[in-house]
Amino acid sequence: MQTSYKEKILQEIEKIPEDKLANMYKIIHLLTDEIISDAKKTGKRVSLRGIWKGSLIDDSLFDDAQKSLFPYENKRTT
Repeated sequence: MQTSYKEKILQEIEKIPEDKLANMYKIIHLLTDEIISDAKKTGKRVSLRGIWKGSLIDDSLFDDAQKSLFPYENKRTT
């Protein structure tokens, strides 16, 4: 009788010390979420058009963000 991958995974989990199971659970949970979300992807991109509808954005906000993200662009060499 051939062992299934699910059975093999469960056998490996049985070998993990009790005090390490909490971390192992987190890892398995993250992997499972990734695998499931990959399977659900349809290949279509979701549009963010209209997400800021009605919001007023001052140019100074863009300037401040640019300065904080790219401080080297605003420095002048002398």
